[in-house]
Amino acid sequence: MNYLHEQRIKENTLLGRLQEYAASDAYPFHMPGHKRNKLEEEKLGNFPEPFSIDITEIYGFDDLHHPEGILKASMEKTAEIYGAGESRYLVNGSSCGILAAVSGCTERGGRILISRNCHKSVYHAIVLNHLKSAYVYPQVIDELGINGGILPEDVEKQLARYPDTQAVLVVSPTYDGVVSDIREIARVVHQRNIPLIVDEAHGAHFSFGKKGEYPASALSEGADVVIQSLHKTLPSLTQTAVIHLNQSRCLGQKKLDRIKWYLSVYQTSSPSYLFMASIERCVLYMNGQGRERLSWLFNQTEAFREEAKKLSLLQVPGKEWIGKKGIFDWDSSKLILHLGKTGKSGLWLGDKLRKEFHLELEMYAPRYGLALTSLWDRQEGFDRLLQAMQAVDHELFLELGNGQQLSGRERETDLQEKFFFLQEKERQVMEIGEAVELPAEDKILEQCLGRISAEYVYLYPPGIPCLVPGEKIDQEIIRSIQEYQKAGFSVHGLNGKHGEFLPVICETSL
Repeated sequence: MNYLHEQRIKENTLLGRLQEYAASDAYPFHMPGHKRNKLEEEKLGNFPEPFSIDITEIYGFDDLHHPEGILKASMEKTAEIYGAGESRYLVNGSSCGILAAVSGCTERGGRILISRNCHKSVYHAIVLNHLKSAYVYPQVIDELGINGGILPEDVEKQLARYPDTQAVLVVSPTYDGVVSDIREIARVVHQRNIPLIVDEAHGAHFSFGKKGEYPASALSEGADVVIQSLHKTLPSLTQTAVIHLNQSRCLGQKKLDRIKWYLSVYQTSSPSYLFMASIERCVLYMNGQGRERLSWLFNQTEAFREEAKKLSLLQVPGKEWIGKKGIFDWDSSKLILHLGKTGKSGLWLGDKLRKEFHLELEMYAPRYGLALTSLWDRQEGFDRLLQAMQAVDHELFLELGNGQQLSGRERETDLQEKFFFLQEKERQVMEIGEAVELPAEDKILEQCLGRISAEYVYLYPPGIPCLVPGEKIDQEIIRSIQEYQKAGFSVHGLNGKHGEFLPVICETSL
């Protein structure tokens, strides 16, 4: 095989593309939390070459689904460090933990109350268990175009409206870093003698942060089940997560056993020892050097926000929002690069940062881009991002005439964030599980007015549905989908070469 042929094979493979990205000067403001930072790997104890420790369940290495030896001891140490009653390793990401938690805390056909900005895995759990769903909506921050927090009084109101609720699940922090008042929500939920599940996928670092720098973890605020994605914000391999269980009056032994049984259902029967070793090493590191490194990160992100205040048009919001719109606390490690009133979209910003400054963001929303930082970021990254923001801000200042003159085209694309901030509106006309099992047909989007959706519609990331099976389609939803497509966003859930069809329930089935 000649050299040129070898190069073509390398370039046309996934591994080749990964190696090309790793060798580039692209800086990752995205997951995973280790940021491909080889310089920091020594702090994990010289983690070995992956193939050398990739094994299966052989003698002396225990069984994740029936831990009695080294894995049992490892998970007990993790629970001790986090302050949980019990912790279990997840090798299929937070999604499998959410599926197990919902399945274990509810009876088949029962009801669950969830925050409407939940990840799609929560909705999948509802379908799989034929649950009835009820929603509590987050507050809306119109100025930023993001969801705020969940108000405890709204949870209380919905529990009074749906007294048959068997469990409550809320997301905190959100993708953007918004933290709700979990302690008060837990108090309200526990008054009904039911468990509170918290999707804390983006808050695995909270337990290791200093008070005043990072929010308190839901674990210490009264939640019964907490699911965390280590790979999102900590130095652990992609797909690694943990589920923490706190046995209480509301989460008795029966529910605990059911959750652990469902973990064996939703997780692979051949769990990766590489992943589990990564989880263990990450937790041990965070219990030592990682704590100080988190303080370094806090100082970096706050200094970045201070410098961003000097920008003319762009904004980087933070803790000044605490106490407003249901925001109990704010995770400073999430940098919302907000485009203000420039009329530009996050997709535009992400593309510009990638092409001109070699910076890769985590997510692009209509009015902002999201940069995820972690304790393994480097000073270089923050310096490059600040310089890029200053350059973009100056360019927009000149282009828009001090930011006051927006072209007609920019006004048209100044999207209202129906996908990212979910305004309360009753659209549900049948349960999700019922809707997904009925015959469906593809209809041109413009012809779907008044029809019932047979599919989820969402942008990924963050994977929060704006439309759920069983919900009636109105003009607002149709217009939002069309605007997102026009702006260049990839809308999941649609069919056809150009995403022109939406699956709806056949009218003959109703």
